[in-house]
Amino acid sequence: MTSQAIAPAKVNLFLHVGPPSPDGFHQLSSLMVFADLGDRLTLEPADWLELNIEGEFGAGLSAGADNLVLRAVSALFNAANKAAQPLRLTLDKVLPVAAGLGGGSSDAGAALRLVRDYFDLAVDDDGLERIAASLGSDGAACFRQRSVLALGRGEQLSPVIGLPSLDAVLVNPRVASPTGPVFRAYDDSGAPGSADAPQLPSRFADARDAAAFFGLRRNDLEAPAAALIGEIAGVLAVLRRQPESLLARLSGSGATCFALCAYQQQAERLAAKLSADHPRWWVRRCRLG
Repeated sequence: MTSQAIAPAKVNLFLHVGPPSPDGFHQLSSLMVFADLGDRLTLEPADWLELNIEGEFGAGLSAGADNLVLRAVSALFNAANKAAQPLRLTLDKVLPVAAGLGGGSSDAGAALRLVRDYFDLAVDDDGLERIAASLGSDGAACFRQRSVLALGRGEQLSPVIGLPSLDAVLVNPRVASPTGPVFRAYDDSGAPGSADAPQLPSRFADARDAAAFFGLRRNDLEAPAAALIGEIAGVLAVLRRQPESLLARLSGSGATCFALCAYQQQAERLAAKLSADHPRWWVRRCRLG
């Protein structure tokens, strides 16, 4: 018997970053939403614990013990006081790597639920979330797979209500943007930075209302990421010229950018146009939230 799960893409509608503390970590404020597309995980019986990685963006990824999926599964069996069980996890890597979409954290979160339920392990969702949080700053949010306002180092999560589903287009120029160098460039830039958290409305009237609100916020990592990787600036310039784009911004530390649209037909039209004009880019229409 096999089981399957989707590990959805994470998008930061805004990301406010404070200066580093003495331990090197930054205070953050970010609204994270999740898309209706993502990597796919399949679990099936096997003779030992193994991870196979396939798909468009699977080449070159480690399937060893350092992979977040296997780290999450090993931590889960430890939390359940149970020896690691033989199983095969197959990760279909649909999302670009080092893309600002929380792919590894989302894969780990989906694996935690999949393995816990398959073996009926005595670890509740709070226990799974603690494991996910231990793997990275966006681990807990990616485990929840629900719109959240993340504060602190990303571990202080509050549910977001009143946010409509947002039609969007994701664009990645097929370059990697590792988080570490982007944060170092942000620190070196001397940008004052503030992890200020805006007061969210109790509800948004529609996508235009939401885009106007988030347009007044920012992604503090956008400028340093674009300075390191010129393709990001190119994607943003193209998106911001399109009549369908209500708001165009980088997600997380990149290199994926997103454009919010008023409704599905506009997002479909924008995605088709970008795919035709820039065939080397990874372009996907999706719905956020």
